[in-house]
Amino acid sequence: MCWTLLAALAALAAMAAPVAAQTVGDPAQGARLARQWCAHCHVVGPGIPGGDVAPPFASVARLSSTTALSLRVYLQTPHRRMPDWMLSRTETDDLIAYILSLRGE
Repeated sequence: MCWTLLAALAALAAMAAPVAAQTVGDPAQGARLARQWCAHCHVVGPGIPGGDVAPPFASVARLSSTTALSLRVYLQTPHRRMPDWMLSRTETDDLIAYILSLRGE
């Protein structure tokens, strides 16, 4: 019984390691997309003029609830006040990477 539990825990740890090591998208491409599509309503980064209708990306990035998964869900869920840009998976990954890169700023 103990060996079965140990083997199961080892398998779970092995599966979790690659997931934790994966990076999402290209932050530089995400910054380009943010300037192009999001800056009308958001301040998307330091020194980048933007709108004040929606929260600044840096503020969103610093929320404890902000993760790659939470951003993906948010970006793929229609919202009444947010345009549906129909981003590709790569564009979504890039935008997520950019927003998460703003945590330290």
